[in-house]
Amino acid sequence: MAASNRDYYDAFAEGYDERRGRGYHKLIDDQAAELVRRVGTGGDLLDVGCGTGLVLERVSRFARRARGVDLSPGMLDRARARGLDVEEADAASLPFGDDAFDVAYSFKVLSHVGDLGACLREMARVVKPGGHLVFDVYNRRSLRYLIKRTLQPGRTSRHYREDAIRTRFWLPAEAAAHFPKGSRLLSRAGIRIVTLHPGMLRVLGMRQVVAWLEWRLMDTPLSRFAGFTVFTLEMEA
Repeated sequence: MAASNRDYYDAFAEGYDERRGRGYHKLIDDQAAELVRRVGTGGDLLDVGCGTGLVLERVSRFARRARGVDLSPGMLDRARARGLDVEEADAASLPFGDDAFDVAYSFKVLSHVGDLGACLREMARVVKPGGHLVFDVYNRRSLRYLIKRTLQPGRTSRHYREDAIRTRFWLPAEAAAHFPKGSRLLSRAGIRIVTLHPGMLRVLGMRQVVAWLEWRLMDTPLSRFAGFTVFTLEMEA
């Protein structure tokens, strides 16, 4: 059954945080926050598609100010319960003036939007000259993609499965074609390189090795095979 992104994530919000404080989900959220920290420490940061605030909460520990937007009221209710500064908005129409933030970032969101380029242009608009965009896309050259193509879509809520919304898997070069004008690629990293299944991070002995490998390989050439390709762009000063 197809769904709008808002309806899908409102339904997903009911159980979204379950088991996300440990194992696989904790690992990938920790890695996402680390990639933002590299360019965002002490700055004004914006989380585009903040969900329940799992990454935003981490980012708030090193930011001067951290704000978030999401189109799902259900997700935002849970982010507000964490004491986070969030509001409802669409990624393609951000309710902020030009040059308002040092960094705008987005994880596990832009592969579900209708127009990646429009969202990136809007993120670039609200970032100051010399500021940064940090965002991921789902990588078509990855084990995660092969697994998603092989297995039946998982259920994310009582109402929907994963295939209820649009999901795009990109090659890095395809994503690069949508980079906003006035930006340059500062770095490319990868999240979920060797993790065949999230359950690997629940197996005693294996989880330490897998986590160590994911951190060690994140910035290496093997990142080209990661499930999530993370780009850091620098805007012209």
